[in-house]
Amino acid sequence: MKTLCVLQHVEAEYLGLLEDHFEGRNIRFRYCRPFTPGASIPASAEDNDGLVVLGAGPKGIVSGDLIPSLGAELRLTRDFLDRGLLVIGIGIGACILSIAAGGGAEEAPLRFTLDNARRIVPDALGGHLPATFPVGVYMRDRLVLPGNARVLAVSPRDEPVLFQVRDNCFGFVGHPGIKSALIEDLIMEFEEVPDGTAETLVNLRAVQGEIAANLGPIMVGLVDVTHLMQPRP
Repeated sequence: MKTLCVLQHVEAEYLGLLEDHFEGRNIRFRYCRPFTPGASIPASAEDNDGLVVLGAGPKGIVSGDLIPSLGAELRLTRDFLDRGLLVIGIGIGACILSIAAGGGAEEAPLRFTLDNARRIVPDALGGHLPATFPVGVYMRDRLVLPGNARVLAVSPRDEPVLFQVRDNCFGFVGHPGIKSALIEDLIMEFEEVPDGTAETLVNLRAVQGEIAANLGPIMVGLVDVTHLMQPRP
């Protein structure tokens, strides 16, 4: 059984619909919660087969209320990259992956958007990535991709929503397993709320089933190309 380290920045955010897909494949995951008393970021990738860096709600990477553990998270992400282990970045986690891989991030306001993403690479995720799929984004700041990144899908504004670095590292600007309850909990946890949140939340609830349906092939492809089901060497 392989094990993923999952970095969680705020109480409200978690793997969402991804949990069932990992559990159904006997892929173990352990949440790391550096915001809780006594908890800290692991010093290295040792004892883990991969890293998932979640979003951070309204917390930023270059603006606003910055992630307190950002330096340690970047060091850990680079260690996973140096060891050739998989990294999955979600939301601000995609920015952290981008920086660790040689890219960057730029200032952008907190936003909550729901778009229909479009695949631009036919063989993305081993050919399993749907041609179009809904993507919900709740985050601050914006990633700047490293030169070796491969954009797999874009928003209607041609902004990257899914990119690949190396063979086994992927950045999802929107949470692929997002639940409306996750957003509701973020709203309850923090005072800052993006404009138009109520309307976008209604729209998210309306496409929740579609998000779950598209997550199936996305996870098949992700597990396949990252070799998560294969035994350890």
